[in-house]
Amino acid sequence: MTIKTKLSAFNTFVAQAWALTRPYFASEKKWQARALLAAIVVLNLALVYMAVLFNDWNKLFYDALQEKNAAVFWAQLGRFTYLAFAFIVIAVYKFYLTQLLEMRWRAWMTGHYLARWLANQAFYRLELMRFTGAPNASGQNPDNPDQRIQEDINQFTSYTVSLTMGLLNAVVTLASFVGILWGLSGAFAFKLGAAEFNIPGFMVWMALLYCLAGSVLTHYIGRPQIKLNFEQQRLEADFRHHMVRVREYSEAIALDRGETVERGQLDARFGSVLGNYLALIKAQKNLVWFTSFFGQAAVVFPFVVAAPRFFSGAIQLGELMQISSAFGQVQGALSWFVDSYSSLAAWRATTDRLTSFEASFQALALTNKAQAATDSIVLETNNLHLELPSGAVLLDQAHLFAQAGDSILLQGPSGSGKSTLFRALAGIWPFASGAVARPANSMFIPQRPYFPNGPLRDALAYPQSPEQFSDAQLHDALQRALLPDLSHRLDEVAAWGQSLSGGEQQRLAIARVLLKKPSWVFADEATSALDAAAEESIYRTLLEHVKQAQGAIISIAHRPSVAKFHTRQWVLEKLPKEAVARYEVRAEEGLR
Repeated sequence: MTIKTKLSAFNTFVAQAWALTRPYFASEKKWQARALLAAIVVLNLALVYMAVLFNDWNKLFYDALQEKNAAVFWAQLGRFTYLAFAFIVIAVYKFYLTQLLEMRWRAWMTGHYLARWLANQAFYRLELMRFTGAPNASGQNPDNPDQRIQEDINQFTSYTVSLTMGLLNAVVTLASFVGILWGLSGAFAFKLGAAEFNIPGFMVWMALLYCLAGSVLTHYIGRPQIKLNFEQQRLEADFRHHMVRVREYSEAIALDRGETVERGQLDARFGSVLGNYLALIKAQKNLVWFTSFFGQAAVVFPFVVAAPRFFSGAIQLGELMQISSAFGQVQGALSWFVDSYSSLAAWRATTDRLTSFEASFQALALTNKAQAATDSIVLETNNLHLELPSGAVLLDQAHLFAQAGDSILLQGPSGSGKSTLFRALAGIWPFASGAVARPANSMFIPQRPYFPNGPLRDALAYPQSPEQFSDAQLHDALQRALLPDLSHRLDEVAAWGQSLSGGEQQRLAIARVLLKKPSWVFADEATSALDAAAEESIYRTLLEHVKQAQGAIISIAHRPSVAKFHTRQWVLEKLPKEAVARYEVRAEEGLR
């Protein structure tokens, strides 16, 4: 990789980090954020100033020891007391304000990304692209948004503040002590043949060469950590995600006796975690070998260089200690890259992950062709075009129409796109184009209804607040959905998606519809887990409800017994020898 390429990559990374950093400091919280940042900068400068005072104290204190001057010794010891107290106060408030800034910045970024993730069904579309393998506009599939919002944001804010303040501290320390070290180190004279050379500020040049060599070696030794840190975060998130899936599908896995398979998959994922972590440890070990040697050598290096002047009597012990202290400050400032390399590698990986996450949101805006359904008193589509994430066409130029009083059964072979058509009618399918008009007072019953963990009344009213409904209304909805036994459990807290049977979950989803009283109902296999008697009772209740509400019902079902509750059919049929599915409306009287 050429220097030009490396410089371009560095500039790109800086631009990415700034793009993630700027929004908070330009947000509605900007003055609070900037004030905290300014306070932290002032405290960092104060700590550097304290280091300068301690460097001056070193000379006076050790000279008093060498000269056995008790009065100066005790005076300097008293001075050390208030210097140390001031240093402690500054250090404590620097820590506190730094943590406060990181916390508030994380809170803002978390709220910002949660809002974007949950807006416009982005959470659904990102998962759809991930599990179907469809790349977004950035060429990548988003993975584990929960990990990026929870962990990556936390690491990004922490590393950005600590590394930025560390760099500022290093620059100011270098500016403060390089002049002191230059004046203390004196000139280094040597002869080369007949010529005599004199190098002023010799210790400064030695510190510069020492740290330059260390920084170059550190980069080449520690560079593999950037990729390994990125992979480690991804693998850890995948391992955690699969364990969550085992918990969510615990009943199905138990019924299938799938423990051995799940253990094998978890072992494989954890094996990848350990394998990458071992490689990361080895890379860190190599860097620790070098940085430990580098740090230990820096302790004695100034004494070795300045010892001839001390033993010749040119400088006293206090000045030798002052030189050592000043060299340590300059060397420490110049070694910021060496000391911070592991943190920089982790920061780079975190920044890359958040940048790709940000790119995923931007890609949604570019690739989403779906048009939100407009309000209407009828259901109507014009030139509706549906595709799978792979690009395969399901429907093309479809025209649908339904009006109040209709009861329509949508049928077709498995994989023909019935549920996808419902998603398009709901306005959430991203691979769709065309116009959709849908009555506003509509509800969809999905194949797998979602129930939040918590009180049953919350699960029944979701996503609305249960306070909007009286207990009498909740009881009535449960009774009509054939769940009378749940009426006395409204305040019981449970994981309803796991504790209820499949049939009970379907009836609870229907109770939700009966509670909210929509005019139009879209039911996707809403009674597939019910027996014939319960299914008939539920459908009669739904039909009576939509009739009273002057609406309509559109159902997806494979059971022939469901057909009698509908007066019309929409049939999805595939054209022979073509990938495009043809939509056809066939009105059949006497279905009910």
